[in-house]
Amino acid sequence: MAITIKAHITGTVWKVEGKAGDRLEEGDSIVILESMKMEIPVEAPEAGKLVEVKVAEGQAVKEGDPIAIFEPED
Repeated sequence: MAITIKAHITGTVWKVEGKAGDRLEEGDSIVILESMKMEIPVEAPEAGKLVEVKVAEGQAVKEGDPIAIFEPED
């Protein structure tokens, strides 16, 4: 069952590191958010597949905005 990974802070998408179809391990970075001159990675919660990235570099996001769709391994 796919889950939606959400932004945990308000900021700007500094870098998109994952792409749809990537297999990720727990802790792998999907995107890096920039807020108040700090870089904060949004990471895979567990091993699985990145289904969709819903943001682009330079995009502003608010806390709770969807970042990616992720499908954990069974």
